[in-house]
This record gives sequence, structure tokens and C-alpha cells, in this order.
Amino acid sequence: MKLYVGNLSFQSSSADLEELFEAHGQVVDAAIVMDKMTNRSRGFGFVTMGSAEEGQAAINALNGKQVDGRALTVNEARPREDFGGGNGGGGNRRSGGNDRDRGARRRY
Repeated sequence: MKLYVGNLSFQSSSADLEELFEAHGQVVDAAIVMDKMTNRSRGFGFVTMGSAEEGQAAINALNGKQVDGRALTVNEARPREDFGGGNGGGGNRRSGGNDRDRGARRRY
């Protein structure tokens, strides 16, 4: 079971995350998400537990627990949403040029 862990201290490491969760079962993987530009923690990460039961035990034990002065948010990770082709722009943008679909321009 993959878990989302939020509100982590920016000084936390993946090893810290693994150590915190292994008291509740087998930790298959633990990773903190890093900012690509600064290479600093973004304050959240993911832990994959060995089974759904171990994952639920970790959620029950650690959600809301104070770690490094911060209350952790621990819940089942949701699948990443597909944002589409990554073109970086919103839809419904018109390239410049004629406004043919808006009707004729009026000059006053």
C-alpha cells in the first residue's frame, strides 16, 4: 500500500521516513519529493508498505502525530492525475490573427 506523507520537516530525509514507518510494518520504499530547482525537500513524500494492513496500521498510528514540531498528514496515496500532453497552456486560446468566429469588427 502506497501512503502519502505530508507536512514533513524540510530537514527530513528518506531514511528518517523509513525509520518512522518501519515500526508499523515492512517498508518497501520511502522517498521524499525534492524540488528540482533547489534540490530541497518539498515537505512531503511517499512510503510503500508491505501490505494493506501494515499501511492502515501506519495511517492510524502516524496521521496527526507530531514529528519535528509538525503534525504529519498520512493517508493512502491517490494515483497521479494525467494532465495531458504537457503543453503548458490552458485550452481555448486562440492564436493571433483574424477573429473570424467573432463576426466583423465594428468601427465607430
